[in-house]
Amino acid sequence: MKKKVVTFGEIMLRLSTPGFTRFVQSQNLDVTYGGGEANVAVALSNYGFDSYYVTKLPKHEIGQSTVNHLRRFGVKDDYIVRGGDRVGIYFLETGASQRASKVIYDRANSSVSQMKKEEVDWDKVFEGADWFHWTGITPALGKSAQEALTLACETAKRKNVTISCDLNFRAKMWTEAEAQSVMKPLMKYVDVCIANEEDSEKSLGLKAEKTNIEAGELNQEGYFAVAKKLKDTFGFKTVAITLRESYSASKNGWSALLLDEKDCVTPYRSKKYDIEIVDRVGGGDSFASGLIYGLITKENTKDALEFAVAASCLKHSIPGDFNLVSIDEVEKLVKSGGSGRVER
Repeated sequence: MKKKVVTFGEIMLRLSTPGFTRFVQSQNLDVTYGGGEANVAVALSNYGFDSYYVTKLPKHEIGQSTVNHLRRFGVKDDYIVRGGDRVGIYFLETGASQRASKVIYDRANSSVSQMKKEEVDWDKVFEGADWFHWTGITPALGKSAQEALTLACETAKRKNVTISCDLNFRAKMWTEAEAQSVMKPLMKYVDVCIANEEDSEKSLGLKAEKTNIEAGELNQEGYFAVAKKLKDTFGFKTVAITLRESYSASKNGWSALLLDEKDCVTPYRSKKYDIEIVDRVGGGDSFASGLIYGLITKENTKDALEFAVAASCLKHSIPGDFNLVSIDEVEKLVKSGGSGRVER
């Protein structure tokens, strides 16, 4: 029987400038869809799971186009609530070299931000479910989303569903103080905590020492210490932290560490990839989905981490939010390191 995984959050209309053009010079915008938990749902569907996505979308044509886009990749829409007035939008200008990428949000009053907790039958959603994933973006949407997420977590925990959270702090959505006041109480439901190199500080108040993110300087021991603090403070079964070394907008070092109760009782750092970036949006979500896949299917959690890092490495080469790679492609990269040679 296929594993059933559930994610809950906001999917948005993505409008991006073609290539590396700037907002002020582009005459056209490329259209696609994406959002943290939706990106995870697509990847897990691609990996062969029964992947269910929970959100709220308008009944009009743009809302339906969003649902249709998810269906293209096998995501199940059984629990998507229909109503409200708008799909959230984000505009993306892709950076290059020393010019950073820019995101502008237009998501106020989106349908999912107005969703009431009673609009979803969470008992039905989690019937037979193996895993529930959410990100820190969802509670940042406002009070209604926070209440719905809390009920979802309570229900999933009662039904013994494994819960993962990618902290995903967004400074354009709320302050550090606001995030911590909401996120810290939600951590009691979380089994697997996923963070990037700064999320633990912004969302939960735990900072890695001797690290300069802007300069691309990461202190491994500092993040090992943060992982231990996260596990001890909140009682997580597993902590994973992605480590991005930003040499420029075009070139990054990419690796991650894992601490758990099985094979990584002391922190373990993965293989590191030096990547040339095509599109970094969704990179963290591709790591999360790869980790979920690995933790469910692999006997050794170190192997799960290596799968996740390789999967997210490949995502950086794909335009759009979704990670459209196969299990075989990921496994091949894990084994070979990836030469990029043409396959004939």
